[in-house]
Amino acid sequence: MEESGNARLSEDEQDEVQGHVPMRAPVVYEVVRRQGEEELVRPIVSLWWSGIAAGIGMFASLTAKGLLHGALPDTPWRPLVANFGYSIGFLIVMLGRLQLFTENTITAVLPLLAHWSRSNIACVARLWSVVFAANLLGTLLTAAVTLAVLSPPAHLAAFVEVSHEFAALSAAECLWRGIPAGFFVALIVWMLPSARGSEFLVIVVLTWLIGVGGYAHVIVGSAEAFLLLLAGEIGLLKAVGGLILPSLVGNVIGGTVLFALLAYAQVREEM
Repeated sequence: MEESGNARLSEDEQDEVQGHVPMRAPVVYEVVRRQGEEELVRPIVSLWWSGIAAGIGMFASLTAKGLLHGALPDTPWRPLVANFGYSIGFLIVMLGRLQLFTENTITAVLPLLAHWSRSNIACVARLWSVVFAANLLGTLLTAAVTLAVLSPPAHLAAFVEVSHEFAALSAAECLWRGIPAGFFVALIVWMLPSARGSEFLVIVVLTWLIGVGGYAHVIVGSAEAFLLLLAGEIGLLKAVGGLILPSLVGNVIGGTVLFALLAYAQVREEM
């Protein structure tokens, strides 16, 4: 029946049909897994500089959100609009194919789940440690330059104000709010192969949801924490131990323990 139906269509028409068929889950899995394999074997120097660039790019989420927050009137709907700025850093990093730690909570883990070995575990640990350190250095350097020379006082005041929303969280709140943030970033990575021209919309909608939901993304959060630290608003213990590290744990739980394992489980019997 299927072959007979296909025979009635021209090659162009069959290609058009194929273009409207959603990608099957095993195909999406294989695309993301192969991306992860490529990342696992990249030179450390390449990962390092790409990670620093990503940290610098992610600071744009704080910048754009702060600028919108400062420009809008103090109304109940202001966070709904201002958090569209939260998406800017993710757009820069994801569309620019830069190394963002929370993307690697799924891309690097799928090859490990497919082929569990000491060498793959070592490769994942190498990738995670290099990219995470580079992301943090990127946000730290950008926070320092922003405070020193880049922003006028009115803009800085807005940046500090929106950063205090994150700093007001306890360590436990950062951990729990980090779980959905990690899950949503992993979901973006999973959806992009089948987005087919809608990548911009997918990234904006899901990262806006992270921002407006008050969830804790460790790299954007590090930008906010470092800005407040260098401005003298919070101490080092609060910035690192109370904000960044709990958010890191939550993101890993959401991106790896929840999403990556679920993604692998749904296709395991089909691979």
